[in-house]
Amino acid sequence: MPELPEVEVVKRSLKKRIKNLTFRKISIFTEKLRYPIDKKALKKIRHEKIIKIYRRSKYLIFNFKNSFSLLVHLGMTGKFIFQNKLKAKYRTSFYYKISNFSDKHNHIKFEINKNLSLIYNDVRKFGFIKLLKTSNIKNSKHLKFLGPEPLSNKFNVNFFLKNILRRKINIKNILMDQKFVSGLGNIYVNEALFLSKINPNRSVKKISVKEIKLLIKMIKTVLKKSISFGGSSIKDFKDSTGKSGNFQQKFYVYDRDGLQCLRRNCTSTIKRRKLSNRSSFYCKICQK
Repeated sequence: MPELPEVEVVKRSLKKRIKNLTFRKISIFTEKLRYPIDKKALKKIRHEKIIKIYRRSKYLIFNFKNSFSLLVHLGMTGKFIFQNKLKAKYRTSFYYKISNFSDKHNHIKFEINKNLSLIYNDVRKFGFIKLLKTSNIKNSKHLKFLGPEPLSNKFNVNFFLKNILRRKINIKNILMDQKFVSGLGNIYVNEALFLSKINPNRSVKKISVKEIKLLIKMIKTVLKKSISFGGSSIKDFKDSTGKSGNFQQKFYVYDRDGLQCLRRNCTSTIKRRKLSNRSSFYCKICQK
């Protein structure tokens, strides 16, 4: 599933290519994704200028001049792809391969002009696209209860301490709670906990202020680094120029169970265990 860095990379790509442009035609090839598609509602944004494209947590929001907005979640396998008049396809992120792209999973086509279209493709159809009034976006059920962005100044030591009081929960699970902090997923939580030397199963009550400061720093560091590498993909690939651009090549623990710990002078191997039905990867020597 794309997490904050992957969605951020998609947002930047879309913003660069289509901000201030319009969709002159919208073609819909399925009745529903995660939710039914309101074909009538989508007509309201035809020929309307896209004035803003931004990300909130793992959601993409397109604001249009007529005060309507598209709220998009990519789900497990959703992706946006640009296609030119020769039907050549271009990624909006490094986290998927064009070679894995199949036209049969194209669900919505936004035609920008005769030379360029934006396609929403989703194999498992767990993503969604909704049209809402721009004034209602922040209070929608999807965004209303989200915690602060992990890269924002609001996600700091004081916030952390205030919101873990009297909580009986391990550190991994609270970081995965989107109401606590929004946008983090399994990959980056595992990586940040390793860099902070904190065991994912440790109770939040047993983490010192010094460790919290380091953890917040590592969360921000690993997210920024992943964004700079174009996000993560579990499968290795290169772009059309042969250049590698994937943060998964920089993983310390995620999906490395049984392999040597990469911390200097550590002779242990990476372990894997289930916490709340999600795989946690950690070093039992380095992370206490």
